[in-house]
Amino acid sequence: MEILYLCVFAFLAGLIDSVVGGGGLIQLPALFVFLPSAPIPALFGTGKLSSIAGTSVSLWRFSRNVEINWKAVLPAAAAAFVFSFLGARVVSHFDKEMLRPLILVLLIAVAVYTFFRKDFGAIHAPRLAPAKEVWYGMGVGLVIGFYDGFFGPGTGSFLMFVFVGLFGFNFLAASASAKVVNVATNLSALLYFGYKGFILFHIGIPMAISSVLGSVVGTKIALAKGSGFVRKLFLVVVTGIILKFAYDTFYA
Repeated sequence: MEILYLCVFAFLAGLIDSVVGGGGLIQLPALFVFLPSAPIPALFGTGKLSSIAGTSVSLWRFSRNVEINWKAVLPAAAAAFVFSFLGARVVSHFDKEMLRPLILVLLIAVAVYTFFRKDFGAIHAPRLAPAKEVWYGMGVGLVIGFYDGFFGPGTGSFLMFVFVGLFGFNFLAASASAKVVNVATNLSALLYFGYKGFILFHIGIPMAISSVLGSVVGTKIALAKGSGFVRKLFLVVVTGIILKFAYDTFYA
């Protein structure tokens, strides 16, 4: 029954994550609830196996219907792959809980800015020269990749905000671009956890299949509804992340 429940949550996580990111806020707590005796690294590794399956399928479906600026996104993905691994190694030497207040403030700023800028992400109008896109992409991958390996929550939302605000993409193109970077960070973390033997394959594989199904449904909805729908769902998910962060920071 635990596997069945986890598959349901993996489906929901894949659906949400395929559109605006944030699926980890659904999936990871479910793993902790239904597998309380499992080692914590194994829960993270199993979650990454499920996540990368759903994100990869979502990326494939997006790439067939949305033009992705690969010259900007691939350098970001490459840098994110390397620095996500480094972040995972560094995390054992620092108290990552000290980051919570800062991340909470940044998320609130993202939500407020997106809410009041009604045209934010509505029009796809890339504003950087090709050479700048490469360097900016590497910078984005470096910072957010390290953050994802070191801490993680809200990575997808930060990526979308950066691709809209800095690169000038609309929300649909930003969602597709974020998937490229997310696949890279998930793969880096998965290789690390796999090497350490921290993946429960008998649970992760059924969850991965469920995540793929959720991603297919979510991507179909996003492509049909367009950037306006993605913007609204983005605000909903970011608000949920803010509430979760606030609770964990001040009450947990």
